[in-house]
Amino acid sequence: MMFNATNPREHVLRFLLELRIPWKEIRHPPVPTAPDAARYWEGHDCTFCKNLFFRDHRGKQHFLALVEHTRALNIHDLEQRLKRGKMTLASGWRLEKYLGVQPGSVSPFGLINDTENHVILLIDKSLQEAHCLGFHPNDNTSTLMISGPDFHRFLVACGNPWEFLELS
Repeated sequence: MMFNATNPREHVLRFLLELRIPWKEIRHPPVPTAPDAARYWEGHDCTFCKNLFFRDHRGKQHFLALVEHTRALNIHDLEQRLKRGKMTLASGWRLEKYLGVQPGSVSPFGLINDTENHVILLIDKSLQEAHCLGFHPNDNTSTLMISGPDFHRFLVACGNPWEFLELS
């Protein structure tokens, strides 16, 4: 499936339809951060995530870290465990190159645009048993909620390496 730069949300929805993965959608104004979006998530029984895109100190490897939106990520602990040197948030051009998204729309759904499976996904262990997970559909004007098992199916279909770690 090719990246559709004109409508990233529709690209994600088509991908999920092809996999027969159902979703529920919350439409909202553009919200670039999880704290900004949290008020629109109230009343939904789902675990909503913040997604952070990092690069290693050489800029050769990229990581997408997922944590529950109210938790903090300990980047120094992550650096020590991954043994890849200093890690920093990746630039906007790297976001676009590897995930096909703009800053403020970072999401694991961006993995559908990483056809070379370059990005490694790091998922906080606290999300492992979540019955529902919520992410932007590569566009920060809505949030998609999918089941935990369906998120797993999505990851398998994308083919990127991923693992559960203590991130928060």
